[in-house]
Amino acid sequence: MSADPRPVDTPADPHLAIVGAGPAGLAAALAAAARGVRVTVIDSAAQAGGQFYRQPAQELGARRPQALHHQWRTWERLRDGLADHLATGRVTHLTSHQVWFVERQSKIFTVHALTGPEQRDPATVRADAVLLATGGYEKVLPFPGWTLPGVLTAGGAQAMLKSGLVLPGRTAVVAGTGPLLLPVAVGLAAAGARVAALVESADPKAFTSRAPRLAAHPDKLAEAAQYAAALLTHRIPVRAHHTVIAAHGTDRLEAVTVAALDADGRVRPGTERRIPCDTLAVGHGLLPHTDLAETLGCRVDDGGVSVDEGQRTDVPGVWTAGESTGIGGSTLSLAEGHIAGRSAAARLRGTEPDPASWAAAARARDRLRRFFATIDSVYAPPAHWAEQITDDTVVCRCEEVPAAAIREALDELGAGDVRTVKLPTRAGMGWCQGKMCGPAVAALAGGEQRPAKRPFACPVPLGVLARAGEQEAAAEH
Repeated sequence: MSADPRPVDTPADPHLAIVGAGPAGLAAALAAAARGVRVTVIDSAAQAGGQFYRQPAQELGARRPQALHHQWRTWERLRDGLADHLATGRVTHLTSHQVWFVERQSKIFTVHALTGPEQRDPATVRADAVLLATGGYEKVLPFPGWTLPGVLTAGGAQAMLKSGLVLPGRTAVVAGTGPLLLPVAVGLAAAGARVAALVESADPKAFTSRAPRLAAHPDKLAEAAQYAAALLTHRIPVRAHHTVIAAHGTDRLEAVTVAALDADGRVRPGTERRIPCDTLAVGHGLLPHTDLAETLGCRVDDGGVSVDEGQRTDVPGVWTAGESTGIGGSTLSLAEGHIAGRSAAARLRGTEPDPASWAAAARARDRLRRFFATIDSVYAPPAHWAEQITDDTVVCRCEEVPAAAIREALDELGAGDVRTVKLPTRAGMGWCQGKMCGPAVAALAGGEQRPAKRPFACPVPLGVLARAGEQEAAAEH
């Protein structure tokens, strides 16, 4: 289904545009539609669900897709609720629409998207308010050999299983840090891969010191225990407080070298061990997608987009929920989405939002935020990981910029931060616009990565921009 690129008259019912059809976006859509708001959900995927509930292509005829997921009953409720609202016309779901820009003119928002076979055809949606449920993306830190075929992100390996029903390889190492590594390792093993090691850089002692705060969430502890049991069942060796320091191979990945970390986060000499494998699934946590919120002028801090108790941003008419406000998992995203949908619906219907109406969801949200703040303090990349980046290690994959060029810009050309490094090296100027290499460039420059304000959320063909300018000029006359 494609949006009509021509402006249309707004019907009597207020219209809410939701960007993203993951847990937060779907929960918000159901909550808003149930309260008399017309909703358009715009998503880049071919099916609803987002990354967490990613579905296999219908052509694959998966018999038991639930085997690749947990919280499947929650997904069924979301899926069936969406189907009901689609049938009544209360909700419109635009699939395969990549949103690249949202603009606010007076009290009307225009969502600009790309669609078509190669996502080069323009489409627009006009609405009275916008709710951004844009999720997050993986943080991957470079190391020697990370560009070899066979090295992929942890989320990428999981996506191959969920959407393509294929294994990325036969013998895998899962490495990095963060809760995502557990379901990835267990999922690969359950699908038939041999997982040679789960390499986690976090120090187990850090969990012990935070035990009282973690004990306040018995459901999360039970989930962790289930994963621990699954690791034992599949005989997956766990190397805690270790890290991958290099990947090896000629034409593709053949092995990785892992090593233990000391108390300061440095590699302990003499602990290196080589593990043969054909797949390395590596990830170091997630970062929030904030591009669209930033272009609208929403306040963004290090954790994500800032919101109030009703998930409203500081820009009138803009709400956001899920990983875009801070990384916290699907349950937190569902709670935030439910609150945002109810809050937006009340405002659009001309009534004052009543926090009591979402009190249960708010309690769950606040508890989960505290829990994940504790988790984030444990799951952090090794403090001195950048010391393992050799001069010939490619840091910016899009522009093929090695670490040597970045160090030269810093040491000899006078560059002092990510922005000034970009000018002589082109690091961060490629297709991903610095999403992949940003943390590494910032670390080499000796600073923290800051959200980069970009005019568009993704690359846009010049022809689309030209046509948009012509339409705007025609409208003014």
